Amino acid sequence: MQGSLNKNIYRGILIISFIAVNAFILFGISNILAFLNTGADRSTMLHVELKSKDVYLPKVNWTSLENPGRPIEMPTLNKIEQDYLDAWYVRNVTYKTNNPYGIEDFYTDSARVNIFETIKLNKPNKIHIDATSISHQPKLEFYSADGQLVVFTDKEVVEYQKVFQNNNLVLTTEDTTAYKVMMLLEDGFWRIRHIEKIIPEKTKINPQIESFVKVEKGQIIVNEKPFIIKGINYYPQASPWDMFGNSFDESVIEKDFNIIKNSNLNSIRIFVQYEDFGKAVVKPEKLEKLKKTLDLAEKVGLKVVVTLFDFYGDYSILNWTLTHRHAEQIVSAFKDHKSIIAWDIKNEPDLDFESRNKETVKGWLTQMIKEIKKFDRNHLITIGYSSPEAALNLIDQVDFISYHFYKNINHFEADYKMLKKATNKPLVIQEFGLSSYRGLWNFYRGSDIHQANYHKKMQENFKKESLAFMSWSLYDFNQIPTSVVGRLPWRKSQQKYFGFIDENGNKKPSFEYISY
Repeated sequence: MQGSLNKNIYRGILIISFIAVNAFILFGISNILAFLNTGADRSTMLHVELKSKDVYLPKVNWTSLENPGRPIEMPTLNKIEQDYLDAWYVRNVTYKTNNPYGIEDFYTDSARVNIFETIKLNKPNKIHIDATSISHQPKLEFYSADGQLVVFTDKEVVEYQKVFQNNNLVLTTEDTTAYKVMMLLEDGFWRIRHIEKIIPEKTKINPQIESFVKVEKGQIIVNEKPFIIKGINYYPQASPWDMFGNSFDESVIEKDFNIIKNSNLNSIRIFVQYEDFGKAVVKPEKLEKLKKTLDLAEKVGLKVVVTLFDFYGDYSILNWTLTHRHAEQIVSAFKDHKSIIAWDIKNEPDLDFESRNKETVKGWLTQMIKEIKKFDRNHLITIGYSSPEAALNLIDQVDFISYHFYKNINHFEADYKMLKKATNKPLVIQEFGLSSYRGLWNFYRGSDIHQANYHKKMQENFKKESLAFMSWSLYDFNQIPTSVVGRLPWRKSQQKYFGFIDENGNKKPSFEYISY
């Protein structure tokens, strides 16, 4: 009996040992395969990572695809272009971080040498480079018969760079140059084999196109006549800061536009929110709603200032090309629309000077102005600064100066004279107003009458000098999104009552002074 029991115990131990050994072997094999696969597919993983989202979208325009040998197929051309742009992006990331991860996936051995040497020099000296390319104009020179090699000249490459040492900015450059590029097809991906900077050819300057709107002798000119902007910042009452959302209603907007027009105003300012419109890939349904709004403005007889980048605050140089594609799609779609008087690049960008670096923000604004002018010569360009002092920035690059005024009314004349002395360009008070809120959060000091007196005095100032203005805003609002002013109740309460028409649709006493 005892012998039989011992045999069963031994048999059980042998079976368990056999299972354990096999499990260990299988576990080891699976880990080895996983390790080998990870190493073999690292480049594939990086390519997939880049393809999974838009990270780098400079404007690319192939000027010629003529090839004496084998014609190039469009899918192949698209693949070459994408891998070429990804190579630029990875190189820019490398120079920013001094980490060469990904370089081997987009550059062959010989092409990596200069990049590695640059890192070797920069890293110990605590130098890093924040850079992007804005546009490319490649011209096909050669495509091999076996489809494994391509040579092209990339003309008029616009590059922007900021060089830092010990995190201090030491140099900012913008340059237009050209490159001779050779790429090889390896492992299913096009890698740069050789890239050499060359002297670009001189290009002809296109003649100035006669625009719908222009500035002459310090005046905005529309249809060959001086035009003084007398307008208002507009959101529908039921959907503030969400004008182009699910509550979009043409009948409501048309009714409001008629109220504005009948109030002796001639202009409105509206807002395009970067993320809401789809960022780099603008949503067609948003463009359609914007078109309907502009068409209604033209029908009623109102001019429109379109603010392109509301609720945007990144400015990272590596992401500039994404914002360029956002602007291109919107501006190109409406470059011929006669209701538009100006593109306002960004709402109050000066508020980001401290947190996002003033020079970076100004660099982004400068490049955005250039981008918009590429696609639209019909309309003016301005920037909506939060104060008169901030409006001194980039005066030479905009067509007219826009600033917001929420100071004590006694400062108005001095601020206006300060700007008038600094520039002979038209000035537009793009936002101003006073809340009529009367409650705990402002010690019951506000009132409809106080608001009306404020607007009466402001309109007297405007009338005296025939000044351009855009007030804030047509309506009082029931709800203010937290993203606009934050969660603090005293800020939200104030923001609700800037309107000329109350939440019940009644005109407030200030409506009498909506214009001069």
